[in-house]
Amino acid sequence: MRTRTRIGGALAAAVCGMAILAPVADAQVGGGTWKPWSPGYKEQQKGCGQVSGLTFKLTCSDGSGEQRAERRYDTYTGGTHQFEGSFKITSMGGSRISLKQTFRDGSNAGPYFLLAVEKGGRLYTVENGQTVATGATVGTSVRVNTINEVGSSHKVYINGSLKQTDDSPSGSYYDKFGSYRTASGTGPITVQWSGIKFWTR
Repeated sequence: MRTRTRIGGALAAAVCGMAILAPVADAQVGGGTWKPWSPGYKEQQKGCGQVSGLTFKLTCSDGSGEQRAERRYDTYTGGTHQFEGSFKITSMGGSRISLKQTFRDGSNAGPYFLLAVEKGGRLYTVENGQTVATGATVGTSVRVNTINEVGSSHKVYINGSLKQTDDSPSGSYYDKFGSYRTASGTGPITVQWSGIKFWTR
């Protein structure tokens, strides 16, 4: 007996109660069909960092020490993985705060891509200071998508527009977001994230 069940907006064929097609979803960027992914995460709070749900605060103006309020998601190896989330800075007394990160794991562990914001709304990559976008001012919602095709490319989209493409070495990676003081930055800042989604293919 063959039935069809609607799952997550896609039709999945089922035979004898066993699904033979995984749920699929079309992401807002990147084209093609993606499978939703639900990685686990851990919250990280260091120094004056505070996490409350999807609100991330640095409450101090210290220019030294580790000031961090983030979510760190599960590691993946190989494949193509997409992150999506929107942030809104609700207050910012400091500058040069990292908001979204793609980290390498394993033997080559360390920051691979860090998207940070300066007071005034410029978004830039910490690695080379390159401007990614402007307009990330207090009270403005900004959507961020990163697509990491491991062993090929890492792409950054802001509000649906492709802003940066870099090589992506093979290996293991994980996603982080929240608020994190860069080496040249200071708080305070309060950032609210929303619409967090992950896909793979």
